[in-house]
Amino acid sequence: MTTDTFHIKVSGLTVDIVRKDIKNLHLGVYPPNGRVRVAAPLGVSNDAVRLAVIGKLGWIKRQRAKFDAQPRQSPREMVSGESHYFQGRRYRIRIVEHEGAGVVLLRNKTTMEIRVRPETTSEQRLHILQRWYRAQLKTQVPVLLEKWEPLLGVAVAHWGVKKMKTKWGSCNVEAGRIWLNLELAKKPPQCLEYVVVHELVHFAERHHNDRFVALMERHLPNWRTYRDELNQAPLGHEEWV
Repeated sequence: MTTDTFHIKVSGLTVDIVRKDIKNLHLGVYPPNGRVRVAAPLGVSNDAVRLAVIGKLGWIKRQRAKFDAQPRQSPREMVSGESHYFQGRRYRIRIVEHEGAGVVLLRNKTTMEIRVRPETTSEQRLHILQRWYRAQLKTQVPVLLEKWEPLLGVAVAHWGVKKMKTKWGSCNVEAGRIWLNLELAKKPPQCLEYVVVHELVHFAERHHNDRFVALMERHLPNWRTYRDELNQAPLGHEEWV
C-alpha cells in the first residue's frame, strides 16, 4: 500500500519517492524524458534513499541518455503516406474509404491499407489500427506460451494486452497473470518473444538477480541482443502526463 509520495533533489535530479509496504528498494528511470522514481520500503530513511540514488547516478545518466537518443515518431494523423510499423517492418498506410467496417490489410511488404467509412476521424482510424494490432498479438502470443511454458516449467493462468507507458510487460505471479504492451505488435517478433520469456522467467524467479540472469542465459542466450533491439526501436508518439 502506498503511504506517502514526495520529491527530493539529488545532484540536480528531481527524484519521485513512493513509500510502500515492500521489502526492497526499487529505482527506475522512465520515458519519455528519464523521470527517476524510487519505490522505498516504509522503514528505509530518506537519507538511505538519497544514498541509493547517489550510488546509481552513473546508471541513471546512461538510461536518460538512451531516452534522449531514441528516435520518436511525431503525432500520428492517420492519413495516406504516413509511416506505421508492424513486426519491426515500416509500412506506408493507404486510407481507402468504403461502406463496411474498418479493416486493416497488408497489401505488400511496404503498404498497409486501412479501409474505413467516409468521414471517419483520425482518432477512429487509429482505434481501428490499434484493434488490429491487438488481434495480431492475440494470435502470436498463444504460440509463444505453448512453446515456452513447458520449457520453463511454468503455467500462465491468464494473459492480456494493454497500453502501457513505462513497461513492455508485467506479471503477477500469485495470480498467474502476465500483461503485454500493445506496442509490441509494432516490434520485431524476436522482441515479443524476449518479453514473453522475460515475464515467464519471473514465475520461477521474481527478482532481477543472478539466478534470473542465469535462467535467461540458459533458455534465451541472445536475450540481451533482443532487449537492446527493442529499446532502440522508434518510440511511438504518446501523450505523457
